Amino acid sequence: MHLLILGGTTEARQLAERLQMSGVAGLRVTSSLAGRVARPRMPVGEVRVGGFGGVEGMVAWVREHGVGGIVDATHPFAENISFNAARAAAITRVPLLALRRPGWTAGEGDRWHSVGSLVEAAEVVPRLGERVFLTTGRMGLAAFAGLERTWFLVRSVDPPEAPGPPRMEVLLDRGPFTLDGEREVLRRHRIDVVVTKDSGGAATAPKLAAAREGGLPVVVVRRPPAPEGVAVVGTSDEAAAWVVQLCAGSGASG
Repeated sequence: MHLLILGGTTEARQLAERLQMSGVAGLRVTSSLAGRVARPRMPVGEVRVGGFGGVEGMVAWVREHGVGGIVDATHPFAENISFNAARAAAITRVPLLALRRPGWTAGEGDRWHSVGSLVEAAEVVPRLGERVFLTTGRMGLAAFAGLERTWFLVRSVDPPEAPGPPRMEVLLDRGPFTLDGEREVLRRHRIDVVVTKDSGGAATAPKLAAAREGGLPVVVVRRPPAPEGVAVVGTSDEAAAWVVQLCAGSGASG
């Protein structure tokens, strides 16, 4: 059986590694990366890089390469590819599983402000602070372009593209991050509000703990829901078990 992993996340790399070590005979795994990061962390096994060209392109690729199962392990905010995958799976009648790391949960001492989009985040920020640690990545900075009086520290893996906030400094860095490191970032740049997406996971969570310690407000953009009707698991182990079961049903287990 040929499995397609829509990847780019830690969980996707973990899944590819677990499947390589699983000993399932006849299982071929291809990981697909969107190609938006200049130097991505590569998973083990076969890799393709680049978009599919929408639903039609994904349908064509799945059929041409004899894909028998798809695991959507993309970023929780990669909404377009997730819905394209759901549609392509329905058209080709290929089983689809969504692998989504659990979201973060506010705890005692957290001052979270939940919003539905980056646009809503930009509306809330001026009421909370003047120096913002913006950790939503390099995409979507246009939502903050109209905030002329607010200073932003924008952290991303690759340099962001215009438009963006008129007053900003770019910090190029890649997780995982440490609590001590995040404390220093907040202190050195005199941050008084943090903006993040609810990406979940441990790699970027220390900023939340640092903000809690400092009593800082955090604007949290809620993640979009998974496409309707798609089964969802929270760990790579659960996804690997699904794949093994799928292979057993197709007669490809060893």
